[in-house]
Amino acid sequence: MIARHLKKVALGAVALLGCHAVKADDGGILPDVRARTTHERLDRPVGVPSDAELESAHARIGTVTILAHNIFDTARPEENTSLFRLANELHLRTHAATVRSQLLFAEGARYDGRLLQESERILRTTRYLQDANIRPVAWHDGLVDVEVITHDVWTLNPGVSFGRKGGKNSTGVGIEELNFLGLGKQLSFERKSNVDRTSTALRYVDPQLLSSWWRLTAGYSDNSDGRTKEFDLEHPFYALDTRWATGFTGKTDERVDSLYNLGKIRDQFGVAEKNGTIYGGWSRGLRDGWTTRLTYGATYDESRFHSVIGETGPTQLVPADRKLVYPWLGYEWIQDEYEKTRNRDQIEKTEDFLLGLHAHTQLGYATTSLGSDRNAWMFDAGLSRGFAPGSRHRILLSSTVTGRHDSTGFADVRSEVAARYYFRQSDRRLLFLSATVDAASNLDPDHQILLGGENGLRGYPLRYQAGEGSWLVTAEQRFFTNWYPFRLFNVGGAIFTDIGRTWGGNTGGTPSRGLSLGVLKDVGFGLRFGNSRSALGNVLHVDVAVPLDGGSDIQKVQFLVSTQRSF
Repeated sequence: MIARHLKKVALGAVALLGCHAVKADDGGILPDVRARTTHERLDRPVGVPSDAELESAHARIGTVTILAHNIFDTARPEENTSLFRLANELHLRTHAATVRSQLLFAEGARYDGRLLQESERILRTTRYLQDANIRPVAWHDGLVDVEVITHDVWTLNPGVSFGRKGGKNSTGVGIEELNFLGLGKQLSFERKSNVDRTSTALRYVDPQLLSSWWRLTAGYSDNSDGRTKEFDLEHPFYALDTRWATGFTGKTDERVDSLYNLGKIRDQFGVAEKNGTIYGGWSRGLRDGWTTRLTYGATYDESRFHSVIGETGPTQLVPADRKLVYPWLGYEWIQDEYEKTRNRDQIEKTEDFLLGLHAHTQLGYATTSLGSDRNAWMFDAGLSRGFAPGSRHRILLSSTVTGRHDSTGFADVRSEVAARYYFRQSDRRLLFLSATVDAASNLDPDHQILLGGENGLRGYPLRYQAGEGSWLVTAEQRFFTNWYPFRLFNVGGAIFTDIGRTWGGNTGGTPSRGLSLGVLKDVGFGLRFGNSRSALGNVLHVDVAVPLDGGSDIQKVQFLVSTQRSF
């Protein structure tokens, strides 16, 4: 009885200290940097030829060995403790078959070094693996033996979550398993509360249905302001050489939406949405370093609005209903140029960056003959590219535009242009600069461009400024330490400043009181905790931000706690 109780206490300590301290919403000078405090990067053994030599020799893959390691490496004295051994015993390790089903190569196939690298990237996108390393380990009789090494993380979240952004708290309680029975399936039941609503949600995600490349997602959420249902079944373009894709996505959502000004709700209305898309796709595969993909499908997008009695009383302006039904055609280009690095947006974790050109465009036509409430051209396009002007410098550029064109002209058009710059100062210091411009034209009344503590202006309340467009510039000095407390967290720090503002009126042409405040600036500092043992969040942020402008009604110091995907 006592031993069972101690096991529960120990499990709770692992979950709280090492794996889920806080959860909220959602390397060296050269690019490839050796890990120092987690798992060592492994090179191919001496005597194994290079990829080019193996490919020119028409080598074939011999034995593929899967080495799926547990959370803690008890072969290391510092990790051979009773608590870590208990965590390994209680954790269901990822099955070798789960890893093998995601490899783009198999025993007996022609050896292609590129497929080993892309398989690594696929494995690293899973939340239940901390890292993946694939290498040839032996060369004999025309065969290449390959070793696949993975490292699990803690995937069970039985605890409580908390976050704070823009002066508002978010909380949650529930249970979530991101690697159910070691099969890579995700199952969660959670009750959470944030600034918008309180919800009780059940969700299941099967990234590889029946060990195939089909992906299934099903979810249901009972919310304080409505309910949400979703169901997706897709066979995506899972690799650069994938030749076909198809799928169906569907979602219904009933909720109360709010329009904001100076962080305060100025109007609320009820929304009932129904969305569904069925699509297919075809590709010639990877040719001369490029992948091109043709996609086609049909989309049903309906939004109905109604008046509610909200925080500001009855709805002042109910948006007009929308119903858009349209077939569409899309095209995508991807240049196979990836970079593997560390200590850029993560702490002591392998990161994959696409530096090659990535572009997509989609054009559809909504017509009343198919049930739409108007005739309209629907468009969606995007472009991104990375640049490496030197070993210390990386520049990533991206842009997107979406909207429609109907009898009134262009409507609900939104475009974004973003730039990120990384300057590697030393093995443990990096300067990060970013600039984003978000512009809109003739937005639908239920849509709004907002700027505040939740989307980069860290010293200000949530949704503080509203307008027809916004710009934001951030400068951040990042520090990566070798401190690895309890062998659970990799610690870093940041000193930052954010500068931005919105322009134009609110949706519907009403003036935004926040615009009179002009350009908003903040400064701050914070700690970063790379959660290397848990799948429940990549980087924990604990920040203190001071607004340098704004009204007298905002707090002079903002405290932010959140789990985010990057530094």
